[in-house]
Amino acid sequence: MGLALQLKDYRLTTAEILYRLPDHPAVLQSYIWQELDLAPQFPILRRFLDFWRREIEGKLHSVRVGSVTVIKAPEVRLAGSVFTLH
Repeated sequence: MGLALQLKDYRLTTAEILYRLPDHPAVLQSYIWQELDLAPQFPILRRFLDFWRREIEGKLHSVRVGSVTVIKAPEVRLAGSVFTLH
């Protein structure tokens, strides 16, 4: 399933979610979420954040998102120097 999604342009998406502890609202806690998702709309991440708002007591402070294509064309770079060792 992962490869099929990647061929449909799903990307490995990582979100750092900062939220406030219910008993100590001055304290921020970090949660890392990672899944294959479609950039730039991120429907799977949005669904997870909607679930968080409905079901989890910790109020969201901020979400930082990074996304990278896992399957991509190979990169070719020319060598700047060639060394021969005997």
